[in-house]
Amino acid sequence: MHSLATPRLVATDLDGTALRTDGTVSSRTVAAFARVEESGAALVFVTGRPPRWMRPVADAVRHRGLAVCANGALVYDLHTERIVESHLIAVDALQEVVAQLRANVPGLAFSVEYEGGFAHESDFLIGRLDRKAQNVVCADSASLTSRPCAKLLALHPGMGPDELLATVHELVGHLVTATHSSGRGLIEMSAHGVTKATALAALAREHAVEAADVVAFGDMPNDLPMLSWAGTSYAVANAHPEVLAAVDHVTAANNDDGVALVLEELYT
Repeated sequence: MHSLATPRLVATDLDGTALRTDGTVSSRTVAAFARVEESGAALVFVTGRPPRWMRPVADAVRHRGLAVCANGALVYDLHTERIVESHLIAVDALQEVVAQLRANVPGLAFSVEYEGGFAHESDFLIGRLDRKAQNVVCADSASLTSRPCAKLLALHPGMGPDELLATVHELVGHLVTATHSSGRGLIEMSAHGVTKATALAALAREHAVEAADVVAFGDMPNDLPMLSWAGTSYAVANAHPEVLAAVDHVTAANNDDGVALVLEELYT
């Protein structure tokens, strides 16, 4: 491990980083998070997840901390379980992005994450967390793009995520900020300029915390802006190659409590 000054703010991704592969939070990690808050430092979960997926995490961590959700589009208070800030994709931008991508990338299917629900086209393959969820509806393209959203998702059955991300950047990178956080051809788009880093930096300013006093943990390309911004960055050992190449340090894998290992040393 590396000797670091005790950070004033801890920012960590969830899926693939602080959470185990089965989506659970280990008791060791819960205890490490408690150490952070008991020290007086701020604890921020920075995730691609929407707030509606945060209840199990909030319960597991005993409603500690704030969550930057939907890759920076929504800030969610785990104590009150309410959205306290939002940065949405405007309707005109949303409609233009879908039109451009549909015209140039055959086979795409779309879904949108709103502040209070989720809608998807019929050929968009939804994940396990949405199959039995409330506020999930199937809709046509016109309905999907009829109101502002926190995140636009585009799924391609045959393209890999890195290839598809490069294509999306080229076609609509001037309209939205795109990234990915899974192994399939699924691209996540936020309002232009909105990232995990922008939302985290704003929260840090509210707490009068400088980037140098922040330690951040991540595993996928959507974490890269946050990891670049933070004064000290860690990847878990199971991270994407781009993330492993970009960080200051590498800790153990998510299933081996890599985040907790570091926090235990920092907050003794």
